[in-house]
Amino acid sequence: MASVGTLSGSATMQQALGQAARHLDTEPARALAQAEAILRQARGLPPAELIACQALRRLGQTQAALARLTALARTEARIPAVLWELAQAADEAGDTGRAIAALDSLTRQQPGVASGWFLLATQLRKAGRDQDAWRADLSGIHASTRDRALLEAAVAMREERLDEAEAMLASRDDPPAIRLRGEILWRRGDMTAALEQVRHAVESAPGFDLARDFLVRLLLQTNSLSQALDHAEILQSSPIPNPGYALLKASVLVRLGDQTGAKLIYERLLAAKADQPQVWQNLGHALKTLGEQSDAVHAYRQAVGHQPTMGEAWWSLANLKTVTLDHADIATMEQALATLEPEAESRAEDIFHLHFSLGKALEDAGDYPAAFAHYDRGNRLRRTMVLHDADSFAAEVQATAAAFTAPVLAASGPGGCPAPDPIFIVGLPRSGSTLVEQILSSHSQVEGTMELPDLMAIAGRLQSRVDDGEFADFATMIASLTPADRTRLGEEYLDRTRIHRQSDKPHFIDKLPNNWQHVGLIQLILPNARIIDARRHPMGCCFSGWKQHFARGQSFTYDLTDIGLYYRAYVGLMADFDAALPGRVHRLFYERMVADTPGEVARLLDHLGLPFEEACLSFWRNKRAVRTASSEQVRQPIYTDGVDHWRHFAPWLTPLQEALGPVLPAYPDAPQVV
Repeated sequence: MASVGTLSGSATMQQALGQAARHLDTEPARALAQAEAILRQARGLPPAELIACQALRRLGQTQAALARLTALARTEARIPAVLWELAQAADEAGDTGRAIAALDSLTRQQPGVASGWFLLATQLRKAGRDQDAWRADLSGIHASTRDRALLEAAVAMREERLDEAEAMLASRDDPPAIRLRGEILWRRGDMTAALEQVRHAVESAPGFDLARDFLVRLLLQTNSLSQALDHAEILQSSPIPNPGYALLKASVLVRLGDQTGAKLIYERLLAAKADQPQVWQNLGHALKTLGEQSDAVHAYRQAVGHQPTMGEAWWSLANLKTVTLDHADIATMEQALATLEPEAESRAEDIFHLHFSLGKALEDAGDYPAAFAHYDRGNRLRRTMVLHDADSFAAEVQATAAAFTAPVLAASGPGGCPAPDPIFIVGLPRSGSTLVEQILSSHSQVEGTMELPDLMAIAGRLQSRVDDGEFADFATMIASLTPADRTRLGEEYLDRTRIHRQSDKPHFIDKLPNNWQHVGLIQLILPNARIIDARRHPMGCCFSGWKQHFARGQSFTYDLTDIGLYYRAYVGLMADFDAALPGRVHRLFYERMVADTPGEVARLLDHLGLPFEEACLSFWRNKRAVRTASSEQVRQPIYTDGVDHWRHFAPWLTPLQEALGPVLPAYPDAPQVV
């Protein structure tokens, strides 16, 4: 080995330089000494001078390194390593201007090296040049698209070789690799870790638009709506305009209940470019929710005019309930099905939507056999695309019933959040729950919101503690909750739902029908919340749900047997809860509401402790946004036509009757044994 003071005759200059470079990270003092020894024999040798500067910076002698690097850059400005080191030293010395100048030269020389762009973006932000920094981040992302290792990891991820993809990224900490690692975690189902990684990517490169876009979508999935809106707002200022970011913001606004804000975005996009069927459809959804029916029909007509095979737009028209599709529409939809036949696998969503739409059109035309055939085909296709195990679900319901028996509830004692704010409307879809919500939200003390996912999310988190082995079963987990735990959970529910409350009214409605599964949990964590069970004749309710395609959830509705068993499980659990806490739930039967609206409304308000208000009987004048499938039906007075409409299809409903079992003849009571 060469000594510090001199180079041996057998050691070449390259060997000496290599030795010094190898010691930089582990022994910078030794590297500096070796570099200085080389410089004494080869004064001003650029590689040795660079090693000396690198060693000085690692030893904390930033100013000395910066001075020498500045001098070196005057003669060696075309050596990228010199510019990189100068930028690093200038950054550490707080000389942002010099760092920017060095990185500007570096990125011009090597535009394909992403790290230079990301460091430049950091320096530009320090200088207050946010838009320039944003562009630098975007240039770094563009450079990363040629990173072979990243591309190989992305391919492995898309082919579901997740372990392999993760291993490829193990040593990487650059923003694109961090975002990709987040997507891998998301595909694994680890949402918490995925969010952490994607947030880190955005923090590392705030101008990484695609990472922020992904973050918004993850936040939407976790119902973190205010955070999602903050990030969606930031994307609107991107230096590279992208209509997709406007659509993303509109999606967040829709979730927040700001249909008017979403509508304005869709209208602006269509004014710029009218040939956008998806945007026309989205506009139709917003207009329908706002009650602007004629404009909604126009929007949906525009969507199918631009794209006749757009099944969801046809279904949106049919789903208005007050619109009748004519013979020309039926012919167009049938032609659309024929057109889609060669692409049946890839266009399954359009196809099942078209079948549901044709079912509704033919039902309105009185051709019940043909209508049932299309409903059946649509449901069979949709059933292949959703996960629902009736046996597993029945077991979950039984476990829930066992967790909230009368002795358990009696022994639970005080606890839970005492706020009386929430009014839960539970039951099945198509049971009249939207009608009840519209009536109550017409009261001056009650605010209608939407079907809120928050109680289900809390219940799901509690169930995960059982699934992860922390508790033997759900009943044991529930029994472990202390009064303080229950209070905290109730307060969490109120905190999570507060973003949906737009007024200072003392009560608000959570109309997610599936919350019937968690009435026991409601009792424990929100003991003063009110619970209304909106119930409809099992044949009418289940058939109406089966012929309705839902935008999300309700995976049990696409098979007559599945939905019958679901209704049966619902009746059983609610009967168990009634036995445990008689009178705790107010049951409201749709048929009675239709027959005696004033009397049923009076009894409902009395149960809630609210004074009677005439507005509750003229609920159709309420202009609030309604997002459910009954949005147009609740904007007109109650009609009786739908009560027994299912009888037109009775010849084909034997599987439903059999699945309902004893529940059907016992209605409106619950059978002794469900």
